[in-house]
Amino acid sequence: MPDPRIQPPAPDEAAPEVRPIFATYLKERGNIPNMFRTVALRPNHLRTLVAHFRSVMSEGTVPPLLKELLWVRIAHLNRCRY
Repeated sequence: MPDPRIQPPAPDEAAPEVRPIFATYLKERGNIPNMFRTVALRPNHLRTLVAHFRSVMSEGTVPPLLKELLWVRIAHLNRCRY
């Protein structure tokens, strides 16, 4: 698979206002999804994306594990690199 057109920053290359968000993901998940790393190039967009995903994953009647499985399956079907 070719390299991404937009290179996601490594955690230590991220803008200072993004680093606490990255630290939270590392603590909660053990990694920072590439999608979040790429969006981190625009910190305001990242904050909006994180708020959206937290809302989707924590509200509603579908169990969070099933939501995560659907997320991974859709990424696989779309040949995402994560």
